[in-house]
Amino acid sequence: MGRKSQVIVAGAGPVGLLTALALAKQDVSVLVLEAEPGLTVDLRAGTYHPPSLEMMAPYGITADMLRTAIKVPRWQIRDRKEGVIVEWDVSLIKDLTPYPYRLHLEQHRLTPIIYSKLRECSNAEVRFSHEVTDFAQTADRVVVAAQTPGGLEKFEAQWLVGADGGRSAVRRVMGVGFEGYTWPERFLVASTRYDYEPHGFRLNTYVADPVDWNAMFKMPGDGPPGLWRVLFPVRPEDDEAAALSEDNVERLMQGFQPKTGRYAIEYKSIYKVHQRVASDFRAGRALLAGDAAHLNNPIGAFGLNGGIHDAINLAGKLCKLFRC
Repeated sequence: MGRKSQVIVAGAGPVGLLTALALAKQDVSVLVLEAEPGLTVDLRAGTYHPPSLEMMAPYGITADMLRTAIKVPRWQIRDRKEGVIVEWDVSLIKDLTPYPYRLHLEQHRLTPIIYSKLRECSNAEVRFSHEVTDFAQTADRVVVAAQTPGGLEKFEAQWLVGADGGRSAVRRVMGVGFEGYTWPERFLVASTRYDYEPHGFRLNTYVADPVDWNAMFKMPGDGPPGLWRVLFPVRPEDDEAAALSEDNVERLMQGFQPKTGRYAIEYKSIYKVHQRVASDFRAGRALLAGDAAHLNNPIGAFGLNGGIHDAINLAGKLCKLFRC
């Protein structure tokens, strides 16, 4: 049997790490078990809303994010043919929040920030290559089984938080439903250093169209001038390899914003989009947070931001039980 902690968190993504950090900072001992050998790279999420920045600020996370992140005080909704429909000016709420903007920073740049804060906590530990596969619980404890490099190990705690993603093992063992659907369309994302601002686009823009909709976000990338992510729909019947071909991506990019010469594409990928929610977020001493609890269309960034809210809210509730 491994060491005892007050809370075990399954998953070292931003939600799991933030939950652990919020607990550790309130003197709750916590153990994070992550299936992967290290922090993962997710190229999808990366937009943070003012309330999320406020929640992370007390831990020094927001200040660290601001060193490389891009502030987006204005964003647009456009029609593909008619142009700008509305432009939102988030700076108008500067009297309500110290962060009157959306903030762009890739998710895989956020997780190391949270992880570095967590490593400073003597009552917290993260173990990589520890895949949670099962758990059992009694009235006052949870025993978690994890597959590790040394074989199957068991860890004991008073509570278990499943922040282990859309295919959550914790949710499976809890036996709760995950109702909803998968969108028939897939999303193709292509990143380029080409600058769209001179064409009137804001750093975050959603373009409406019954068929050829798209969305765009400017991310810091590895540094100036940053990277523009452009999202396009992929029809259910389209072959993935054909959709990702150089010629097809170039056709999509030129069809959206024509330019002289070909687009230089830094990376491209296709992913499925889900709309699901767990039927229960709790079963005894097991709890769900983030993608393990709810999945949604990433446009609008409510998945990652919702997970941040989950982490802070859940940690606060657990701390009350421990009389923090």
